Amino acid sequence: MPTSPPRRLHLNAFLMNAGHHDAAWRHPRTQPERVTDLRYFQELARTAERGLLDSVFLADGLALWGKVRHNALGGFEPLTLLSALAAVTEHIGLIATVSTTFNEPFHTARKFASLDHISGGRAGWNIVTSGTVDEARNFGQDEHLEHGLRYERAREFVEVAVKLWDSWEDDAILLDRERGVYADTDKVHEINHRGAHFGVQGPLNVPRGPQGHPLLVQAGSSEDGKEFAARYAEAVFTAQQTLADGQSFYKDLKSRLARHGRAEDDLRILPGICPVLGSTEAEARALEQELTDLQVPEYGLAQLSGMLGTDLTGLPLDGPLPELPEERDINGNKSRFTLVAELARRDGLTLRELIARLGGGRGHRVFAGTPEQTADQLEEWFTHGAADGFNIMAPHLPGGLDDFVDQVVPILQRRGLFRTEYTGRTLREHYGLPRPGGRPSVPAAAAPERRT
Repeated sequence: MPTSPPRRLHLNAFLMNAGHHDAAWRHPRTQPERVTDLRYFQELARTAERGLLDSVFLADGLALWGKVRHNALGGFEPLTLLSALAAVTEHIGLIATVSTTFNEPFHTARKFASLDHISGGRAGWNIVTSGTVDEARNFGQDEHLEHGLRYERAREFVEVAVKLWDSWEDDAILLDRERGVYADTDKVHEINHRGAHFGVQGPLNVPRGPQGHPLLVQAGSSEDGKEFAARYAEAVFTAQQTLADGQSFYKDLKSRLARHGRAEDDLRILPGICPVLGSTEAEARALEQELTDLQVPEYGLAQLSGMLGTDLTGLPLDGPLPELPEERDINGNKSRFTLVAELARRDGLTLRELIARLGGGRGHRVFAGTPEQTADQLEEWFTHGAADGFNIMAPHLPGGLDDFVDQVVPILQRRGLFRTEYTGRTLREHYGLPRPGGRPSVPAAAAPERRT
């Protein structure tokens, strides 16, 4: 009887300008002057590929996040950048955030189909609904759409994008020079979508990509977010602070898949971790303290205010959090609000301590230790039902990613937990996920959307 291959970790490098710590740009190991230097990001992508990671990921927002006075913020639009990274890499997956609230399905589907062709099948879409009023105000709106309505729009958005990717059948292009027939128009279809939010005729003006559909990634962990992920997502970036919380989220989300006709193995769950590495534990702790000492409290307080939907300006840094609203009254990122509030209450943190705790990961887990200790942590979560892999958030760049690739990855490989070579070509193959079958042909007489 054939045996299934051993389960292996999936690792994504989440690239963030000078690094994920909010004071990274002040540290001598970083290069904040290069955040709009293409070669810098090409070097990071090649480092991740040297480590055989599944993918790199670029987050995005449609406003200038945070206080640019105190952090290296702003930079490239992610799809533009990933197209340039595709040209200097061969294997690494390329994942970008695009909002369903402030975009349209047609041009989003077109951009990702283009990236999938450009990269030879390595595109991934991190689907977000956007979470801030600043983004809304850049698109002619005084307030942000209500949380539930954002997800309602997102569901229809994704369904339209999928229809568009499937509007060309895989074998639609004939290239018959002799007869003068480029494409079989019985295999290029209008989608004629009419819904509550979108009206899209189609077909897409890009043939079906190497992966069929780009890998669909999602990062919200609210109730709406988990239901959305269970229905559509193939990978989930999430944030949990403890093994027990990770196990609870993992079990909850996987248990929802069957209701949507999906198997548990159809979805990969990757908690975020910010690994602060040192050759000894004391060295790692010292680096963590160096970064904390470089924090600007004004910046951290503004970030925390945004996460909690509560203006904390002027409150004493060595005092506790004030009374907070309920999650149901928050119209931003509900899951991050709850995580941060519970972290502060559980550990009895002052505002100053909470700012320090969030500096490296903005709610994602920060772990300071040796490469061996870091590998132990990843293995524990992976083997105890809390993760299928991890979203690696280097606290400082480029060195933090180099350290992880050169010091932690070899340990995971020796333990048989991570690949020693790329065996697939596409991002879906890296994640062990099938290529969607696409739209079957129908007889011409039954196809009113046929285009000639």
